[in-house]
Amino acid sequence: MVIYFATTNLNKFREVRAILKEYGIHIEHLNAKGVEIQSDSLEEIASYCAVQLLKYAKEVLVEDTGLFIKALKGFPGPYSSYVFKTIGNEGILKLMEGVENRRAYFKCVVAYCKRGLKPVLFTGVVNGFITHEKRGEGWGYDPIFTPEGYDKTYAEMGEMKNKLSHRRKAFESFARWYLSEGPR
Repeated sequence: MVIYFATTNLNKFREVRAILKEYGIHIEHLNAKGVEIQSDSLEEIASYCAVQLLKYAKEVLVEDTGLFIKALKGFPGPYSSYVFKTIGNEGILKLMEGVENRRAYFKCVVAYCKRGLKPVLFTGVVNGFITHEKRGEGWGYDPIFTPEGYDKTYAEMGEMKNKLSHRRKAFESFARWYLSEGPR
């Protein structure tokens, strides 16, 4: 049985494929995006998308990630993709000007769904801080996020980022479940 990872972001696909390969799980790319419902819950968004995308495959993985900034009351959260497209890292840094509390966290929710079954969810969280300026070459919010306990942004870490990311945590949780309990 082939598991399809639905994303229009090839960077995410490559990152996830490498993570799951370590567990002997092979995924194929499904270049599709499900309907993203308006919700404050990454779990609801990922679940809904996964069910919608079953029209393309018998087994799908969907991932939704948000950057939650404490001083901004969790903004951009589940709206991170839209916010990135509209104001980008520069806009977030502008919103954070003069803000002392720069605590933030990335949260990744993975939804696995197989036809006939309800979605199963897996979560990964990494706490950290928003920097005062962009640092490093990377995609998304990586140049402005420093994980707790490190002095480099995700963008400055290179492959190290993939070893400790929120996405890795969520997909490793999925992999352990899939290999031990799996869909029934």
